[in-house]
Amino acid sequence: MENLKTTVLIVPVIALILIIILYTHLLKQSNNRSDFKRVSYYIMAFSFLLNYTWEVLQMPLYKDTAFDIKHIAFCGLASVADTIMVLLLYFGLATIYKQPFWIKHINIQRTLMLITIGAIGAILAEMRHLSQGNWVYASSMPILPFVDVGLSPVLQFMFLPFLSYYLSLYLLKMKYGSKTY
Repeated sequence: MENLKTTVLIVPVIALILIIILYTHLLKQSNNRSDFKRVSYYIMAFSFLLNYTWEVLQMPLYKDTAFDIKHIAFCGLASVADTIMVLLLYFGLATIYKQPFWIKHINIQRTLMLITIGAIGAILAEMRHLSQGNWVYASSMPILPFVDVGLSPVLQFMFLPFLSYYLSLYLLKMKYGSKTY
């Protein structure tokens, strides 16, 4: 984390621009704009909270980390980037499926696609960050063979996006009795 470079911000900024474009497009497509706005907000909130918790809990798996303000703040920054990617994934799949509420029609094929995209994205991101020296794993980090990246960040993006989407739609249904869901 000591070697963190400003270039690490390029991908999240590009992703944020794509999110704005896709969100605007999907909002126009949606039959229920207020529910789409709500679910987007909930995805953002749940994603940040889940990823922040995960980031803090996996800190011991990285070298030179401590539970101090500097590292806790870094976890917050990482969670913002994670949230951006979770939103991009949701809006990207919504665009591909041509359904702003695609998660409503989740099946095994869509679940496997979501998990696969999350895993591949996490592997590529970890490879990039490791090669740039943005962070280093501690010996306690389980390493995936062949790709030499940590298991924890890959599992994070295999499961937390789905959980964020599911909880968001569940809250929408419970709070507003939404028929969109």
